[in-house]
Amino acid sequence: MTTLAISDNGRVLVPAALREELGFKPGTRIYAEVKDGSLVLTSASQRTAQRRAYFADLMKRLNVPEDASLVDEFIAERRAEAARD
Repeated sequence: MTTLAISDNGRVLVPAALREELGFKPGTRIYAEVKDGSLVLTSASQRTAQRRAYFADLMKRLNVPEDASLVDEFIAERRAEAARD
């Protein structure tokens, strides 16, 4: 386990070994959140992967076919509504 210190201005330096292990490169946007009393840092690509996995699981639980395009269905519904007006 690595110990980090908070500087006087509130900055935390993440050591190179941890940055390398996590794939954090200079300029990487990092998201910070508190989960169960712990600070969790996540890169944008990790966050995107988590969201995609969450929605893929949700679509499976809702029995939505994998090849279905909800965007196309939404647009078709809106066009049908506009045609009725």
